[in-house]
Amino acid sequence: MARLAQTAGLTDVQSEILATVRQFVDKEVIPHAQELEHADTYPADIVAGMKEMGLFGITIPEEYGGLGESLLTYALVVEEIARGWMSVSGVINTHFIVAHMISRHGTEAQKQHFLPRMATGEVRGSFSMSEPDLGSDVAAIKTKAKKTDDGYVIDGSKMWLTNGGSSNLIALLVKTDEGAEKPHQNLTTFLVEKPEGFGEVAPGLTIPGKIDKMGYKGVDTTEAVFDGYRIGADMVLGEAPGKGFAYMMDGVEVGRVNVAARACGIAIRAFELAVEYAQQRKTFGKAIAEHQAVAFKLAEMATKVEAAHLMMVNAARLKDSGARNDVEAGMAKLIASEYCAEVTQDAFRIHGGYGYSKEYEIERLMREAPFLLIGEGTSEIQKTIISRGLLREYKSRS
Repeated sequence: MARLAQTAGLTDVQSEILATVRQFVDKEVIPHAQELEHADTYPADIVAGMKEMGLFGITIPEEYGGLGESLLTYALVVEEIARGWMSVSGVINTHFIVAHMISRHGTEAQKQHFLPRMATGEVRGSFSMSEPDLGSDVAAIKTKAKKTDDGYVIDGSKMWLTNGGSSNLIALLVKTDEGAEKPHQNLTTFLVEKPEGFGEVAPGLTIPGKIDKMGYKGVDTTEAVFDGYRIGADMVLGEAPGKGFAYMMDGVEVGRVNVAARACGIAIRAFELAVEYAQQRKTFGKAIAEHQAVAFKLAEMATKVEAAHLMMVNAARLKDSGARNDVEAGMAKLIASEYCAEVTQDAFRIHGGYGYSKEYEIERLMREAPFLLIGEGTSEIQKTIISRGLLREYKSRS
């Protein structure tokens, strides 16, 4: 992009990282995304390239082998990757959340054990809160971990694990008996190591197979079934039973910035495709971009892209400052995902009948954009978070 979605105040290192990723996306992702997505094929070569660039360790502290970069840097990298193919950004999203949680809340032994290998991509993380009968009411989790003499035994089913089969580490939120009155204080996060693959990957742990999805292809989305799975107490995140909900919510906050970044990336690509097509396609003796109806549509699309990008950047910078950003992350996720869906649909309309053809990239974006309306909390959940935050800050004095 020549003008849209530029970020002021970046360091030379940040600019260099983004330029490298942009070049990688243009050469290694976009040319192959259509074929891989239509075949629902895991992008192994692209993932290998991201490993070589050090992207799996971009926010992991340097002392553990990572690049030690900020959430802002990571979000801008995700924006670039999602511009090429959203599924590729999904490969590193849950990994990043798990690495963030371990970096912020893990014991030193857990950091030493996981982070250096996560930085290289040898260990890749997935993130599990949802269950088959569970929506946004996280406190109603049914999967249980029962304490034993030598650790815990986990029983229950989890749902919607991105990278469930291709990851070898799951950050798993389950119910434990802590004797707390508030349900969320009886939730604990476990760090579950497992082999990659499907079927019974470990005694008591089965990854049934990939869920067939409308979009978001290539990356595997799975269930996870725990039946008498044994795990040591040292694999409780931070060795702090009952604090799992708080740790997960910290991860979700950065995850919402990530989803906003992905939405920005898709919206940018949709605009690129639309503005190029509009200048090539001619009707009534001139390019359709010269017709006011299309020109105004392009203006609206570009404005939405810019607004979403700025809100995403603001939420990331706020989190990097150490401040709470639940409201801002919710706002960024809300507006970016909604605008992404709108911009993508407008690009589809500008393509006319060709937009319905699988030969054109916009068809894929039309199937990918709706996922972002749901991932990391629906728009309605974001509005709940935002309104609660606003009422907290603007509490009536009457």
